[in-house]
Amino acid sequence: MVLQNDAVAPKIDSVTPTIDPVSSSLIDSVPVMKDSILPPARQSYNNTLQRVLSESSFLNIAGVPAAAASKERLEASTTLIFYVALGIVMLLAFLRFFYTRYFNNLFRVFFNTSLRQSQLTDQLLQAKQISLFFNIFFVITGGFYIYLLLTHFNWVVPANPLLLISICTLTLATVYFMKFVILKFTGWLTGYKEAANTYLFIIFLINKILSVLLLPFVVIIAFAAPVVQYPAVLISILLVGLMFLLRFLRSYGLLQSQVKVSRTHFFMYIIGIELVPLLLIYKALMILLNKKL
Repeated sequence: MVLQNDAVAPKIDSVTPTIDPVSSSLIDSVPVMKDSILPPARQSYNNTLQRVLSESSFLNIAGVPAAAASKERLEASTTLIFYVALGIVMLLAFLRFFYTRYFNNLFRVFFNTSLRQSQLTDQLLQAKQISLFFNIFFVITGGFYIYLLLTHFNWVVPANPLLLISICTLTLATVYFMKFVILKFTGWLTGYKEAANTYLFIIFLINKILSVLLLPFVVIIAFAAPVVQYPAVLISILLVGLMFLLRFLRSYGLLQSQVKVSRTHFFMYIIGIELVPLLLIYKALMILLNKKL
């Protein structure tokens, strides 16, 4: 029994210390590979990176550092402008829906060359309340259009857009209200009531047509890209000038038989009564806005 135990013990000792020669050689070789390969690769990468950075014309790492002061850019909100434009479009839709006959007669009379003996003209003259609604639409559209022109050409930088829109609208309403009162008083004073009424009818007829024609340009100027805004502004200004010229021609053609006046005197009247007051009001409005806004 003793001999058998002694014989087994060497077998156990001879098995436990066995080590694979291949694995030991790999373990010894890995540190050598790590130390011999990685530092040259890292050095080559650093050299390549420095060379690329130094040769780059966009980075300019060799230049003198300069501090660039950043300023927050505040984007103007167009939410208020959107609701104003939406209100104007809805107002026109309301007038077009409930007063379709009057709306259609406006354009028929506008394209009619003779307004003296026209039944449509009499119908428009009799609908005074509806005419007032369309005049209010012209004042609102015209005031908003003037506001867009002022901001487009950077003549004013409003801190309160709603205030500036209200000022433009009230100014335009005051101009035409004073013109209405002066022409009515002049017609009563000189005895040319019919001529004064005819001239007022032509003025407000063309204003109503102009307000409808300006509405698409108002929307484009308010929300389109600058590339589209510039031609829209130019075309709208030409349209306004064309309508004023047409008002002069239509008025003179109808009034020359009632009021014995030459073209020169009528042209001087247009300049003195129509244009000069508008220029004076524009100058006063610019002074007022530059002080308050």
